[in-house]
Amino acid sequence: MSPLQLARRGISRRVPLIPMTPLEQLRAGRLPHRLAQLLVGLGLFGVTMGLMLRAGLGVEPWGVLTTGLIRYVPITYGEMVIVSSFVVLLLWIPLRQWPGVGTVANAVVIGLATDATLAVVPPIEGLGWRALVMLLGVVGNGVAGAMYIGSQLGPGPRDGLMTGLTRRTGRSVRLVRTSLEVTVVALGWVLGGVVGIGTLVYALLIGPVVQLFLPLLTVRVDPPPTRGTP
Repeated sequence: MSPLQLARRGISRRVPLIPMTPLEQLRAGRLPHRLAQLLVGLGLFGVTMGLMLRAGLGVEPWGVLTTGLIRYVPITYGEMVIVSSFVVLLLWIPLRQWPGVGTVANAVVIGLATDATLAVVPPIEGLGWRALVMLLGVVGNGVAGAMYIGSQLGPGPRDGLMTGLTRRTGRSVRLVRTSLEVTVVALGWVLGGVVGIGTLVYALLIGPVVQLFLPLLTVRVDPPPTRGTP
């Protein structure tokens, strides 16, 4: 199958993302496939974050905050990703949300994969190569996001914060996500975090890339029985 045919197939595919409790996620079928896709997606997410950092042209919004925080806390970038992920999970408590397997894995695997990438990939030299690596990082990050979301094993800590606030406030996903990302970029910038053209490119491209690949990468699962159904 050619790349064009694969893209057309993905765009036309319709597999729903089903709201499930953590236990329902584990009982929804195809668990080995979904766990493998989750771990590959999270690993790729961390790798592409590391590539964006090495390109040195700006990072994604939460990365701006992370680069700002590590100026004051003597830990690695990946370790800060892990710590901040669990801090964000604490904010789920008043929102009455429960983390899934994917949520906990997200908090750990991405940070480890980012540090591993930074350990083996040197800083990129030359503006052309840096721009190419940055674009590769953004697109790869979108594919990785579609992979772990499509595994249907629970949202990441930051995604869950967004959806939880959307549900509790009644505001639109777009408004809540934009407000969160503007806040973390502003706070990260005040702390001396890395803001650049890559931050803007990420904001413009990540949504369309995820939307393009999510239908292709969403795993079909068995929906849970309707509440009250024996």
